Amino acid sequence: MNVRAIFIDMDGTLLKASNSISNRNREAIIRLMNQGIKVFLATGRHYEVTAPYHKEIGLSTPMICLNGAAIHDAETGRAIQMKTVQLSEERFHHLTAEKPCNVIIHTANGLYCKETSEEIDYWTKIGLIPPRYFGDLRLANYRDVLKYSVRTGAPSPKFSALFKNEAEVIDWEDGFELVAPHVSKWSAIKSLLTEFRISPNEVVAIGDGPNDIEMLRSVGTGVAMGNASEKVKAAADFVTGHHENDGLAEFIERYLLKSYESYAI
Repeated sequence: MNVRAIFIDMDGTLLKASNSISNRNREAIIRLMNQGIKVFLATGRHYEVTAPYHKEIGLSTPMICLNGAAIHDAETGRAIQMKTVQLSEERFHHLTAEKPCNVIIHTANGLYCKETSEEIDYWTKIGLIPPRYFGDLRLANYRDVLKYSVRTGAPSPKFSALFKNEAEVIDWEDGFELVAPHVSKWSAIKSLLTEFRISPNEVVAIGDGPNDIEMLRSVGTGVAMGNASEKVKAAADFVTGHHENDGLAEFIERYLLKSYESYAI
């Protein structure tokens, strides 16, 4: 199979739980680029906490951020595509303000948070830009929302279902996320494939989360991580190793690197 591009999820795929890229994963990606295959990151993260890893690997391709709500230029960091989500703010805040959950609003101009958390502290450390606001979000002055994250600490499908008429809903084990209707990693990938004149059949995508399912189903070869849920694995053509055991590199070495004893796919 002729593979011209690979789209790689970050958390649970490229990165270990320590938020680091292993030497083996880095080396496999570099060798892939040296073969002329384009390597892209496709993540739920915002730009500021994607770019340092993009730079660490030496990528020059655009970054898909916030589950496809934004695509950023590698050189300038400028958003070359943004899809904002329009919710009934009054209703959203009425439903979330009194619940024991954290709310993170990703906007074109920064983060607005109900309260701090270890995750947000990490984002500030890596991205070097703190949230613009902490507190009662009903009092915050924000606009151009790209993604809402509601962290309930547990699966909340009944809660998230209240927003399905307004937004694309992604359910997680610890809550849910909302982006604009029809926005996904796959919708952003399609834009880039058109720009680079690459067919979906020439693409590999690899990930572990519910926000990866559509891209795994839609590209030529979808690869689920060993740490993915059964639902994600069912959407993929291949299942590789766990992210703590370099499952990303394992797949690249076995199927994509020409110098390895490779298997036809």
